[in-house]
Amino acid sequence: MLAVTAASADPADPLAGLVVGERPDPEPADGWVVVEVRAAALNHHDLWTLRGVGIKEERLPIVLGCDAAGVDAEGNDVIVHAVVPSPGWTGDETLDPRRSLLSEVHDGTLATKVAVPAGNVVPKPASLSFEEAACLPTAWLTAYRMLFTNSGLAPGGTVLVQGAGGGVATALVVLGRAAGLRVWVTSRSEEKRAQALVLGAHEAFEPGARLPDRVDAVMETVGAATWSHSLRSLRPGGTLVVSGATSGADPSADLNRVFFLQLRVVGSTMGTRDELGRLASFCEVTGVRPVIDTVLPLADARTGFERMLGSELFGKVVFTV
Repeated sequence: MLAVTAASADPADPLAGLVVGERPDPEPADGWVVVEVRAAALNHHDLWTLRGVGIKEERLPIVLGCDAAGVDAEGNDVIVHAVVPSPGWTGDETLDPRRSLLSEVHDGTLATKVAVPAGNVVPKPASLSFEEAACLPTAWLTAYRMLFTNSGLAPGGTVLVQGAGGGVATALVVLGRAAGLRVWVTSRSEEKRAQALVLGAHEAFEPGARLPDRVDAVMETVGAATWSHSLRSLRPGGTLVVSGATSGADPSADLNRVFFLQLRVVGSTMGTRDELGRLASFCEVTGVRPVIDTVLPLADARTGFERMLGSELFGKVVFTV
């Protein structure tokens, strides 16, 4: 089968280890199923793997990719859930200390076929294309959990999304607007601020800008570059939900502000299979759709990786099979 593989890892030149070529078809273990991939989405996780972050050298080579939509052995259209719990785990799989993501221990989704646990597929709504559905399992599911599980926000509240443009940030804008939230965004790029407004954000600001008012919650995926501004932007009792740190993970904690204003800092990682199913239903009912930057054939995967590495994206890169 055709697959996109991390053959080696290099922190300075992550694309040096990227290989697009033939790999053996997956052989599913007991309780696993094979999904024929129709579309798969690219994530920063794939670049981190190529840099050697979160992957052991002995695991290489490994097929990259966490997200996919395709067809199972019974002919059902499905979406693949990327979080693989440990054997026997019950409950919220994101809390399993031995969990992994596809492409960490087991081959991932950037391939013609992928093997996953039987419980890791959810039905794909007919109204969603395979390309749209493939965007949901990582970035959009992360955004869904941040907004609707961990933020405490209610319709009419105000949320600040730091760093508009990436897959999670664009999902936060679309989902937040559809849920009746007032959505503000920041970005260094004037073009991305304008795009965020078209997407549904109510206002867009430069990083660090003084806001018209303090917000109920901040969605933080940037890290060191925006952390202080995120804390300063919250109303007393507000919530900062953090799911990533693309600019680095060593911000000043500013603990005085946290305890004096009784702020809540909540970590958020991915989402559950049930949340993925609800997210798909949310898209079906509301008509919102993932923001797709580029669609490419799987054979041209390197071009998509180059776009992500160059920070050129507004939305998701999707590969079709």
